[in-house]
Amino acid sequence: MKLIFAIINNDDSHEVSTALTKSGFSATKLASTGGFLMAGNTTFLICTEDKCVDEAINIIRSRSRRRTLSVPAGQGRTDPSAFPSEIAVGGATVFVTDVERFEKL
Repeated sequence: MKLIFAIINNDDSHEVSTALTKSGFSATKLASTGGFLMAGNTTFLICTEDKCVDEAINIIRSRSRRRTLSVPAGQGRTDPSAFPSEIAVGGATVFVTDVERFEKL
């Protein structure tokens, strides 16, 4: 068994959730916040058989889009030159770990 942690931009969360459910995956959704922009994310916890990990990741990949955001100069920063004025957001950050024990009670 594997546990997939997938951190998804809130804009893509509904599409990812719907696609995972339609494909038979169960997922727990947690509200989370990114550190750099303090923007809302959804973290999915998906426990699945080893052979299904690639399928789940492909679903997440196909429903999570990267986009470019313009960040106003100096917004919440002391040195605006230290950060780019445009940054890429979205997409997904995925971690896969082994599960030693799984029980559904």
